[in-house]
Amino acid sequence: MMEVVKFSILLLEFIGVMVVLFSSLLAIYRYIKKDPHTRLKLCRAMAMALEFKLGGEILRTVIVREFSEVLLVGCMILLRAGLTFLIHWAISTEEAEEKEHEQHCREHIATIKRLQAEAEECQCK
Repeated sequence: MMEVVKFSILLLEFIGVMVVLFSSLLAIYRYIKKDPHTRLKLCRAMAMALEFKLGGEILRTVIVREFSEVLLVGCMILLRAGLTFLIHWAISTEEAEEKEHEQHCREHIATIKRLQAEAEECQCK
């Protein structure tokens, strides 16, 4: 049973690392291509990676034997949970800014269309 838990911990940690590596490389590519959503996508990927790493830490609590190990694992869980919270907060902020920007663009487009219609109406008269 312990071997399954240890393997699962390693697997979750490995998946977390791979998500970080893959998403970082993808973010570099998107940044070069000037994708405006690069930061948001990277934040989401980092949150996903932290979830895998957090899962590994939670499983690690099953195999600890001493109080000092429990304390260390507990601190790691708190640290990773805090990072996850901060990343989710950054995602929410980024999404709100994106929505605000899109609304601002829609208002500008509506103004331009209204002005074009008025200009065409003036030319007809």
